Amino acid sequence: MKRNQLIWVTCAAAATALLAAGLGHADFVRRSTLTEVTRSATWVDDAKTTPASRRGRKRDVAEVRRKLEQGASGTYIADVLVEHDSSIARWRDRVAEPLRVWIDTAPALEGWNADFELQVRTAFEAWTETGIPIRFEFVSDSSLADVDVTWVHRFEEPISGKTRWARDNRWWIVDGSITLALHHNSGPMLSATAIHAIALHEVGHLLGLDHSRNIDNIMTPRVRVKALSDEDRATMKLLYTLPPGAVR
Repeated sequence: MKRNQLIWVTCAAAATALLAAGLGHADFVRRSTLTEVTRSATWVDDAKTTPASRRGRKRDVAEVRRKLEQGASGTYIADVLVEHDSSIARWRDRVAEPLRVWIDTAPALEGWNADFELQVRTAFEAWTETGIPIRFEFVSDSSLADVDVTWVHRFEEPISGKTRWARDNRWWIVDGSITLALHHNSGPMLSATAIHAIALHEVGHLLGLDHSRNIDNIMTPRVRVKALSDEDRATMKLLYTLPPGAVR
């Protein structure tokens, strides 16, 4: 697929302020015009820290705003909208045709453990269990995948994972990739539990979430928790009841 219009966005340290007032429309454009987005996070050890729109149909922005207002309680959808320029980004429903995921199972990296693949698979499945209309199929051929998961020894910047996804101008996500580190930026090896938590965070980005300011959520930039919170689940479920595009 030709990508003739790319915009790179990097998010690493902390989430920004909550969404101010204001919710628009998104006109249909060619799939060949894409925007690429990068999101990242770092794992923080507790011991080291202190506490459905259809193609061609015009969007009803007033209805989207109404659904947002009704469903926002118990979510951090406002944080997501701030990071996404007051827009919803998501995949099309993929139940009958699951998203195909390739995970690199033989990286030539010190410290690689075959159990890490299972940690990533269960991270994908945890988001499916929230009830969103997305299913995953794990494939052995990377050329067949919609999403690939690869590994690095460590990142140069102080992060433990990074996600990139491409969207069209209607804010449908069309493909993506996740990169996970085996070691902290400072040197120590990440545990299987930490890799699972970072994978949960990065899959959240892949599906359209952004950072939450609540440190009890998996989507906080400096990940301390090891499982999805009620707010994580509620925000993802709300996201997948809404059509993509601008809401202001």
